[in-house]
Amino acid sequence: MKYQKKILASVIIVNFNNAKYLTDSLKSVFNQSYKHKEVIVVDDFSTDNSIEVLKKFKKKIKLIKIKKKTKFGSFNQINSYYQGYLKSKGDFIFFLDSDDYFKKNKIGFLIKKFLNDKNIKLIFDLPIYKFKKKKFKKKFSQKKFLISSWPRFSPQSCISIDRKFAKEIFKNLNIRKFETLWFDFRIASYSFIKNNNLHIVRKYLTYYRQLDNSASKKYKTFSKIWWLRRKEAHKFVSYISKKLNKKDRITPDKIITKLINSLIN
Repeated sequence: MKYQKKILASVIIVNFNNAKYLTDSLKSVFNQSYKHKEVIVVDDFSTDNSIEVLKKFKKKIKLIKIKKKTKFGSFNQINSYYQGYLKSKGDFIFFLDSDDYFKKNKIGFLIKKFLNDKNIKLIFDLPIYKFKKKKFKKKFSQKKFLISSWPRFSPQSCISIDRKFAKEIFKNLNIRKFETLWFDFRIASYSFIKNNNLHIVRKYLTYYRQLDNSASKKYKTFSKIWWLRRKEAHKFVSYISKKLNKKDRITPDKIITKLINSLIN
């Protein structure tokens, strides 16, 4: 793959106690067919042997160690990606959780997409879900986004972004509010509200592990905390809409969520 100039790709890997999967994640980036890249690993105060694993790759990565944390995992995650962004120099940025990994052609394929259409500032590729020994795929539709099926978008390991848009994203989203909302929802919401669409590439380029201890597991469908999270999500959408001077959308999902929360609280 040839380009007029060398386009630098920055891969930001955020890790917390995923020593077991770190090597797979890192090797999937090192072995990319696209070679002009930098790898930044942000360790979010891990208590397992993650640092020992990372020392084996010290010549190939830039390591950032987070020393202070909040009690909210969502805030810690967003701050870690932000710290990685500040350290990065790439024209395009690829986010990766340390328990996930890329297909070999992902970076080169998506950089070509960015270069072929200057209007594209953010791309979601599609995940291949891995749960224990099973693999399965899901389809995502932007038509359903923020209308009736929340959330319907790929996880953060499927997000790649233009550097200038990343700066705007972090300026507006790195806030200590909405503690149940993680990075992927925030960035997808912001992009959708601003541009009225999500650019989804119909290619399965990322392996996404669903672990028993993942954050999403505690939000069991139709549980009280699930409804509270939906309420907070709609508050966040209203907050971003106001910030961007966009009309706040009144959707059936928003009405139902408000009604259910009035009954359970």
